[in-house]
Amino acid sequence: MPEIVRPYTDADLEPTLETLRAALGETALLHRTPDLFSWKHLDNPFGRSIMLVADVDGTIAGFRAFMHWNLTTPQGDTLRCVRAVDTATHPAFLRRGIFRRLTLAAVDAARDADIDMVFNTPNPKSGAGYLSMGWQEVGHLGAMVRPSIRLLHHATTIPSLEDIFENPVLASDIEVQDRPARGLRTPRTAEYLRWRFSHPTARYGRVDRAGSTAVVRPNLRSGRPELVLADVFGPHPEAAIREITRRSRVGYLAGWFSPGSPERKAAILSGMVPLPGVKTLRLVANPLRTLPVDVTELSAWDLATSDLELL
Repeated sequence: MPEIVRPYTDADLEPTLETLRAALGETALLHRTPDLFSWKHLDNPFGRSIMLVADVDGTIAGFRAFMHWNLTTPQGDTLRCVRAVDTATHPAFLRRGIFRRLTLAAVDAARDADIDMVFNTPNPKSGAGYLSMGWQEVGHLGAMVRPSIRLLHHATTIPSLEDIFENPVLASDIEVQDRPARGLRTPRTAEYLRWRFSHPTARYGRVDRAGSTAVVRPNLRSGRPELVLADVFGPHPEAAIREITRRSRVGYLAGWFSPGSPERKAAILSGMVPLPGVKTLRLVANPLRTLPVDVTELSAWDLATSDLELL
């Protein structure tokens, strides 16, 4: 029976989660729960996601979400964007063109909603599919790390904030003053920051020093605990990053900030180094109208780890 592409409704929640689990799986940090779905697609301060399903005789064969996301330019303009996330085709319905039909229908819905641009960081499997539907290559993002001089024990589970810090402070109540955008930048409003660092699965902590704040989350990489440096704010970001190392029982930091940004400079001053030749994510974009900036140039973007990892 052919599938019907239609808008997602709240009654589709459980079968949609089942399709997401079957198609994409779960990780230690990403459990596909109703809370995570609501956080990502319903509670987002930029607005409720554009969501479509492929319905085959009452079965959710596919799901497609475009997550609303604003970007500001250095000139103060706001671009109304969406991020192409959470695309899933149930394994029982593969090779029927569901991914393409859902995505093109979502692009039409985005145009109808006066969205300026779609962007995302596809995996290698889906990247070619996006380019065939009009997306353009922006560039590859790398990684910055600060190795630890401490002996890192082998682990099988992600450490908690309590394992890493004595008396950790959660980042969910963060209040900071954002800096001006140097490129396309997510506006760090108070509402956005509260939402962003109140993730239902991952716990973000904050470390303060010299009037500046760094936001981190525990992670596990190749069996070794690490801290992901999600973002840093304030007049002396290098002081906050160094404080992480001083207070942390892990010390190993990993993250990413755009070249030329004050956060990248602070990370380098704090001992983090860009890994040459390492490409972690591929950024692609699909402008839906003529924009005041060339979004296909990676230098036009002002990114931090917190912009890239939605988990």
